Amino acid sequence: MTAPAQQARAAPALGVGVGLRAPHYRQFLDQRPRAGWLEVHTENYLDQGGWDWHVLERLRRDYPLSLHGVGLGLGSARGFSAAHLARVRALVRRVEPALVSEHLCWGAVADRQLNDLLPLVLDEAALALMCARVDQLQEALGRQVLLENVSTYVRFQADAMSEAQFLAALAARTGCGLLLDINNLYVNQCNHGEDALAAMAAIPPGIVGEMHLAGHLVTPEAVIDHHGARVAEPVWRLYEAALRRFGVVPTLIEWDTDLPPLQVLLAEADKAAALHAAATARGAAPVAATPSAPAALAVPVAPAPNATNETNATNATSGPMAGEGALASAQQLFAGALLDDALAAQVLAQCKPGQRAHRLALYRGNQSATWQKTLAAAYPVVLALVGEDFFGGLARAYGRAQPPDNPDLNHFGARFGAFLRDFPHVAQFPYLPDLAALEWALHRAHYAPAAEPLSAAQLAAIAPEQLELTRFRLHPAVRLLASEWAVVPLWQAHEADSGVAFPSQLQASSHALVARPHWRPLLLPLDAASHAALSVLAQGGTFGAALDAAFALDQQFDVAAALQQWLAQAVLVASLVAPEGA
Repeated sequence: MTAPAQQARAAPALGVGVGLRAPHYRQFLDQRPRAGWLEVHTENYLDQGGWDWHVLERLRRDYPLSLHGVGLGLGSARGFSAAHLARVRALVRRVEPALVSEHLCWGAVADRQLNDLLPLVLDEAALALMCARVDQLQEALGRQVLLENVSTYVRFQADAMSEAQFLAALAARTGCGLLLDINNLYVNQCNHGEDALAAMAAIPPGIVGEMHLAGHLVTPEAVIDHHGARVAEPVWRLYEAALRRFGVVPTLIEWDTDLPPLQVLLAEADKAAALHAAATARGAAPVAATPSAPAALAVPVAPAPNATNETNATNATSGPMAGEGALASAQQLFAGALLDDALAAQVLAQCKPGQRAHRLALYRGNQSATWQKTLAAAYPVVLALVGEDFFGGLARAYGRAQPPDNPDLNHFGARFGAFLRDFPHVAQFPYLPDLAALEWALHRAHYAPAAEPLSAAQLAAIAPEQLELTRFRLHPAVRLLASEWAVVPLWQAHEADSGVAFPSQLQASSHALVARPHWRPLLLPLDAASHAALSVLAQGGTFGAALDAAFALDQQFDVAAALQQWLAQAVLVASLVAPEGA
């Protein structure tokens, strides 16, 4: 047990919180609605800049915060990112959240990040690896972390213990706490025929530091943990049982897809708060572990959809894995099966009987959906131009050609423009790579750190004879774009109320500036001379050299108008008079 983990496990008295998601930012900023605390996904704030960071900085003054990570992939035998851990550490130190949590899963192999919460083999090798990683995490953060049980769609023949037993052993060896996701317990009960109450009975009271409640989706193939609906009645009943066993600990309502109006989310939180209060009134506190839950708390076990007791003949060929090398090999095989149907049978041979191919296909579908959703957020105009079906094919082709190498999905898509330039199936759209470069500039500008703009008074304070020797630093969000195609008006034509028509001639040069005068990135068309001047400044050149570049293209270049635009759009943030001759 590492020293940071030896601190008291007493859960903060936070009550019931909700997940903070971008569509609800404005209401939280303007109204400060009731909520015991707010949870955010760690990876959305690692850049510590832009609108998301501004919102978090303001709300942390009024709400306790929880950082809930989805990208560390602590159980990854190969591919764990020390660089990502360093970014998480920096964020935790700056935010000082009440709670920090991650997942019991893996998410990377040696050659790529999979950006999913993938199922671990629950054996001693995986437990030893997880203990080492949790120790490393807690040592880096200087505090206890909570580990969450995950919903899964396959279980492995090599499992030597239940997930609950695995988590209990992990907590005992490392001093970490547990984040008990009640919905995930129910999902696994349905998908694998497991007993959620027995799982809770296997977890000693006193180590659960938080609980999650969420909605799920029932399909013919499996119950999907999609966080896109109200909490189901059986999950509420399990939550009441959990309160009796583990006492009143911070509880979160998770809702990540198909987000409802904030009032719906808060109503779910009120329901949880009422159960929380009732348990508090009863004096609920952790109780001694018992071998099984009382019959009065029994929750019906839903059968796994299409479950079967038939044993695949190939299952007999797979045996328990031993050691970290075997764990790495199994994870590499699983990752390969997400791309190659031919490998699926080998993975299914390692799964428990009844885990049919459609279960593995759920993970494959998650990967494709993640790629498409992530790219669509960064490239909405490319999506609009080619259509959803073709864009989905592009996303799959790009993900295979340029597998994610960063646990932070906000960086996925950085090479999309270069990919389009070499992708033969878009050759009839030669302007797409430049349009993608434009959209990526806007996407990354969103996350740039804030900077105080240069004021008109500061500019006026520079002596006229020194102005040409002055170098100006540009805002971190500024990006400059030049294309031989009319991608700037093409992008503008897709903006609501832009008043810009679809360009009649696409083979026409265009220039633009991406700026962020407040919190929303803007695309500002430029003429070639203005673009040339700003390019010189961006490269550290003097104002005089910038003017030379502009006048070389346009002898009528309006210096005053350019400066006025740059000041109004917060393009310039600092000035430095260079020594003569520099």
